Amino acid sequence: MSATGRLLEEFAKAGTRRPLKLLGASGQLGYGIPTPAFNAGLERGPDLIGCDMGSIDIGPYYLGAGKMATAPAQTRRDLRKVLLGARKLDIPLVIGSAGSAGARPHLEQTLALVRGIAQEEGLRFRMAVLPGDIDRGILADAVRAGGVTGIDQMPDLTIEEVGAASHIVGQMGMSTFQQAFAADIDVLIAGRACDTAIFSALPVMLGFPAGLAVHMAKIIECASLCCLPGGRDTILATLDDDGFVLESMAPQRRATPVSVAAHSLYEQSDPFLIIEPEGRAELHDARYEQIDERRTRVSGARWVPATAQTIKIEGSRRVGERAVLLCAASDPFFIAGHEQILQDVSVVVQDLVCEGGEKDYELYWRVYGKNGVSDAKVDAPAPHEVFMLIECIAPTPERALEVARTMKQYLLHFGYPGRQSTGGNLAFAFTPPEITVGTAYRFNIYHIMNAPDVGRLFPLTVENL
Repeated sequence: MSATGRLLEEFAKAGTRRPLKLLGASGQLGYGIPTPAFNAGLERGPDLIGCDMGSIDIGPYYLGAGKMATAPAQTRRDLRKVLLGARKLDIPLVIGSAGSAGARPHLEQTLALVRGIAQEEGLRFRMAVLPGDIDRGILADAVRAGGVTGIDQMPDLTIEEVGAASHIVGQMGMSTFQQAFAADIDVLIAGRACDTAIFSALPVMLGFPAGLAVHMAKIIECASLCCLPGGRDTILATLDDDGFVLESMAPQRRATPVSVAAHSLYEQSDPFLIIEPEGRAELHDARYEQIDERRTRVSGARWVPATAQTIKIEGSRRVGERAVLLCAASDPFFIAGHEQILQDVSVVVQDLVCEGGEKDYELYWRVYGKNGVSDAKVDAPAPHEVFMLIECIAPTPERALEVARTMKQYLLHFGYPGRQSTGGNLAFAFTPPEITVGTAYRFNIYHIMNAPDVGRLFPLTVENL
């Protein structure tokens, strides 16, 4: 019998149920798992090890390009650590959003690493695989039927955008994971998934309250980020029928009522709601109680099932090839007039590189120190120096680099009011200061799709290693 099979059998027996221990190994697998905290977690005898491996925070490139955001060597070290730990204790290992963005290429890269580790270490286990890709035909049908709505002011999805996306994924939830657990498995590797499903699906299947399980999962998927000081060390959650206790496995980190409650603001538009495909956890009556200096107990979350199941879908399409110019300036007259200077030079550049043809590129700039991250306050003093990231997106790398280089040369020598030297408007940290940085993508699908038949969206396969 598998690791999940034994848990399901144990909790199916009549009688008092014991608490369940869940280990959040890493805030995002592939960026390193501190060994002392992880080993301390293993020593506590957890019932499950979970790892979120992906995020939309990394932007559209990795989904569009089908590449991992993490370094292969570090990713392999992390996978080896959690796989060996789970098999040593004979407990389930659950990984969601495999390979950073959770599309087929990311899933296959992750599976190749897992299979390689299993072969090298002589491991034997039963593994479930859940691809997160959404069939374009199903999505197109949903668009035609009016069953797709945009998130965060995204425009209505069109059939053209469905076809243009390099990859399209859906965030599978608890019900999809539960189908895998029912298949008597030891390891679950899933494509794009709700981070909460990694930790909540099995407890809910075992009979624990869904509101508590989802609230707990939303916290521990980020490991010890909810602690003071915040970190990504392994965290242990102990769940019972009335609440859960949080404890970082790094002794220097403390889970306090305030730090844990504050984590409700992380990635949430509403700190009192955690919305999932199957429903929502309401936190209006949540309580955060300090047990001791390092542990906090959480209770009170209530689960409200959804009247109709939906899936969040994500897609990314190519927009061109990108080159960037990296430069800086310290002339106060340049800094004061940079907006007009950059606009004027961009006109000069367009006249030069588009002679006899239409404009086929887009030019953007961010001036750090002035308004690169956020708009400067009206009365804010001018900085003594600024850094400029000037970006060109064009049909080819060569064209993007051509525009960036022309922009560099004419910005370097452009005359403006107050300038005292005919050269040296800019400073460069290195040469060449303009570089190509690969294909540019944008999110063209960030929508909610009605999903009355979730089972056919994410087909399960099981393999014995």
